Amino acid sequence: MAGLESGNLTPEEYDAYVEKMRQDEYPMIADALYLDHAGTTVYSKRLMERFHRDMMANLLGNPHSASQSSQHATQLIDSVRSKLLHLCNADPAYFDVVFTANATAAIKLVMEAFREQSEGFWYGYHVDSHTSLVGAREVAIAHHCFKSDAEVEAWVDAAHPSRPAGRSQLFAFPAQSNMNGRRLPLYWSMRMRRAFQRTYTLLDAASYASTSPLDLRDVDASPDFTALSLYKIFGFPDLGALIVRKAAAHVFDKRKYFGGGTVDMVLCSKEQWHVKKSGSLHERLEDGTLPVHSILALNAAIDTHAELFGTLDRVSQHTAALAKRLYDGLTALKHGSGRDVCTIYTNASSLYGDSRNQGPIVAFNLRDSNGDWVSNTEIEKLASIKNIHLRTGGVCNPGGIAQWLHLAPWEMRENFSAGQRCGGEYDILNGKPAGVVRLSLGAMSTTSDVKRFVAFLEEFFVNKNCQSQAPVAGCEVSEKSEQRFHIESLTVYPIKSCAGWQISHGTTWEVRDEGLVWDREWCIVHQTTVKALSQKQHPRMALIRPSLDFRQGVLRIHAPGSADTVIVPLSQDPGVFDKPDFAQRDATVCGDRIAAQVYASQSVARFLTEAVGVPCTLARFPVGTASDSAGRHSKAHLKQGGEAIGVPRPLLLSNESPILTISRSSLNRLNEQIKARGGKAAHPSVFRANIVLAESPLLPPGLEQPFAEDHWQSMRIGGERGPVLDFLGGCRRCQMVCIDQVSGEKNQEPFVTLAKTRRAEGKVLFGVHTALRVERAGGAMIAARQSVQTS
Repeated sequence: MAGLESGNLTPEEYDAYVEKMRQDEYPMIADALYLDHAGTTVYSKRLMERFHRDMMANLLGNPHSASQSSQHATQLIDSVRSKLLHLCNADPAYFDVVFTANATAAIKLVMEAFREQSEGFWYGYHVDSHTSLVGAREVAIAHHCFKSDAEVEAWVDAAHPSRPAGRSQLFAFPAQSNMNGRRLPLYWSMRMRRAFQRTYTLLDAASYASTSPLDLRDVDASPDFTALSLYKIFGFPDLGALIVRKAAAHVFDKRKYFGGGTVDMVLCSKEQWHVKKSGSLHERLEDGTLPVHSILALNAAIDTHAELFGTLDRVSQHTAALAKRLYDGLTALKHGSGRDVCTIYTNASSLYGDSRNQGPIVAFNLRDSNGDWVSNTEIEKLASIKNIHLRTGGVCNPGGIAQWLHLAPWEMRENFSAGQRCGGEYDILNGKPAGVVRLSLGAMSTTSDVKRFVAFLEEFFVNKNCQSQAPVAGCEVSEKSEQRFHIESLTVYPIKSCAGWQISHGTTWEVRDEGLVWDREWCIVHQTTVKALSQKQHPRMALIRPSLDFRQGVLRIHAPGSADTVIVPLSQDPGVFDKPDFAQRDATVCGDRIAAQVYASQSVARFLTEAVGVPCTLARFPVGTASDSAGRHSKAHLKQGGEAIGVPRPLLLSNESPILTISRSSLNRLNEQIKARGGKAAHPSVFRANIVLAESPLLPPGLEQPFAEDHWQSMRIGGERGPVLDFLGGCRRCQMVCIDQVSGEKNQEPFVTLAKTRRAEGKVLFGVHTALRVERAGGAMIAARQSVQTS
């Protein structure tokens, strides 16, 4: 397109060009919204076509050889190395580039060089640093975290209390905070070089360079070491790079390790001796055979990126304009009460639209109309259903998260003790969010993306009523519920995340402390990681149908499209097997480590692998282990009567509690709301409940009590002498309820309607966690059609 390379297009023209290109050449993302490194996570059709042509046209050998194909590979690598330096305006007379696996590997290469210094080294890093920069402190003799730009400036201007003497110093900082896009002063490298001797700078440019040109033409002002993530710029291939200022290359002279291709001679028999290569720096640091085909792909990526988007200056202008629109759109969102919907984490000096001090990243959290924080996990669940790709959590920026969310060290330790983990669902603790929502715009982002995301927040998270947001819709609960409710059905799920097995009416069933007998005693685990698989990632698991055969004493497992049936004994006694057919192994279930019996049968593994589509096999967590001190227990956040449950309940493989109960009246009300919006009614199976309660069919219309379970404390089953089950709080729902349990297909309902009608304290709730009352020892018997008295 004329004007693309020169940057003469207006922002509107450029935006229209990208939008058309997406529609014409990238149909696979036309209906998706990529808001985290948007321009770098899409494998473009044109790039892959070019890479395919290059692969078919070139025979590349190991560059450490003298064959024609090897020499061709060497020439290609040299050419791409030169092209990458040119992209960064780095003169090869003063800079060298070392290919690495990623930006973290580039940082680690520098850290290893300083670790080998005979007197050790002092390490300073900025609070906005990525986790990979923070980690380098662990090998330093001493280290210091600079809490602000002003502290860095003061350290350069005068003797700082933590400033050492007599050893090398390394100061690391990001060009752009990967949390909120704030850009840090790049002149620090020059100032430190002039102020100190033996002080070097390491610049993390991974986030910055994804949408902005890295200009290293001024050698004196450039950092000594610059880490790049090439996949964040181009999306493909997965490569990183370290650009080294040659004046600082001597730091690597004391590096002890050597790999293939980095030495001229090695003796390892009678004498232990080696000579490193004396040529360029990259020859000494690129251990082993380089990923030649990835570098070939990088060559195609550089050319394709320039062809489609022009210069990185052009991309920078484009993304800066979009970020300004996004920021303005988010700040304009208001609840009917006038409260802001978004709390955006940005400095007053970081102005969106000005690429000198602000990159195209927006980090924020949401508040409801009461001013309470909205769970980022709930935002991510809805975004996933709406085909919106974003990132939530700590985003690998511990200092930024602590600083912007005002989390003191003791609070973060307390959060960890309460169960917060990276990627976990505990994201609001002690009244504060533990992470953020991050939107990163890229070369392929457009104005329509911004509009669509703002509309998404407006649809699901803006309360336009003037009054404060009420709790989830409930009802007036009748004081007398005798004979009003009964058990409509009982279901167990012998294999976690697979289809349920409904207990026939009239059959009494044992319920124990850990739940209904035979419920979630087995799971399917990945063969390598031994991690329990879930429908959320593998919807085909819904089609795997286990059945209990008590006459034969076996569990039968069926899968669609397979004539085979897997049969495993119900007995825990290995003696019933023809040979030892399982082994004790540590497995991971919902983040918990358990000692599981993993089946070693190849026929079982083949059957399940074919059914699920990933290498997997069957594992068992038998009754008896749940009550062990090392077993699993109900989650600490569950409540009973508004208070934390006093005695954790033992679990087998269920997520949070021993039993899940739903109400047919509540489901009917939900389905009315879904159908009113033109959606398809939800089948009870999608909620994977053990107990479905129903009201008397003799009740006159309009007298049902949907969502009465929100207010119940317990239920007694089968009359005055029947067992009592306690309610432990609402069940927090995720997008797994959108998987059709018959077809395995994903839909948007019922989660979309639940998100609009059943949100409380930032969580989407439906059904209640349940457990046998602790005082009752030895279990109890229940059956479908029994009466239920609630209280």
